[in-house]
Amino acid sequence: MTGRIPETTESPRREESFGEARWPMATAVVTAMVLTVLLPDSLRLAPRWALPAVEGLLLLALIAGDPGRIDRRSTVLRTLSIALVGVLALSAVWSTGRLVDDILQGGEETSSATSLLQSGGTVWACTVLAFSLLYFELDGGGAAARAHHVPRVPALAFPQQLAPEVASAGWRPRYVDYLYLALTNATAFSPTDVMPLAPWAKIVMGVQSLVSLLILGLVVARAVNVLT
Repeated sequence: MTGRIPETTESPRREESFGEARWPMATAVVTAMVLTVLLPDSLRLAPRWALPAVEGLLLLALIAGDPGRIDRRSTVLRTLSIALVGVLALSAVWSTGRLVDDILQGGEETSSATSLLQSGGTVWACTVLAFSLLYFELDGGGAAARAHHVPRVPALAFPQQLAPEVASAGWRPRYVDYLYLALTNATAFSPTDVMPLAPWAKIVMGVQSLVSLLILGLVVARAVNVLT
């Protein structure tokens, strides 16, 4: 006997991936596209079908490049994702600015309580979806990066990260977690269960709180004034 270690033919172990399904994020984008189409002309950044067409093409490119689950790390796909979220965020902020101006100037879209509440609710929903996708894309380098590795110090600290004993094995934040974050931040105007740790997270959450406060405050005040 020579004590020689026998050779093994096993292949190297593949890196474990926790890729998230694409459909929740895609559903949010399609919903934002539909809401953009429903906005009055005066509150849209571009002609009715222009932005939804751009957003749809970007979404299709992402699905084609990384179908099924989001776990493919690619500079091109990352650029497309940021471009898509950027267009959505720009559209939402523009609509917010136009809505505020319309309210202050007493425009046609805010002259009746019904049209005011419809327009204000649509713009507010667009901002919630846009910011949820913004958090989803920026936190931890994006969904594809989070599928392979979660940073030791997160930018957005979820309860499962602050108290690992309540989290399941291999827990990763999903889109629904970021949607919940955007929704609660837009209604409470402050962090609830998710703590912003990185400077960009504090800035983005602060901006969303101010935008939401501006929309809800002015819409409610104008609606009360119109009704009385």
